[in-house]
Amino acid sequence: MRHLARLADYCSITNMHTKNLAIVWAPNLLRSKQIESACFSGTAAFMEVRIQSVVVEFILNHVDVLFSSKLSSVIRDGAGGCF
Repeated sequence: MRHLARLADYCSITNMHTKNLAIVWAPNLLRSKQIESACFSGTAAFMEVRIQSVVVEFILNHVDVLFSSKLSSVIRDGAGGCF
């Protein structure tokens, strides 16, 4: 994810800003067996992929916070008391 976020830094050259990167990469990063099944209609599949791309775009826009060592330690310390 950090690599894709770094690619977005060059959007003025490549025109691959976070939204475009999310549209391209979301189906691979958040693969859904439901979408791949034959019973999923075209409209429903499109909506699912759209949701996936919004999630990936959010992650790319907040990669520094979501993947920071500080957040990891807070989650690890907080989860230790739950078990």
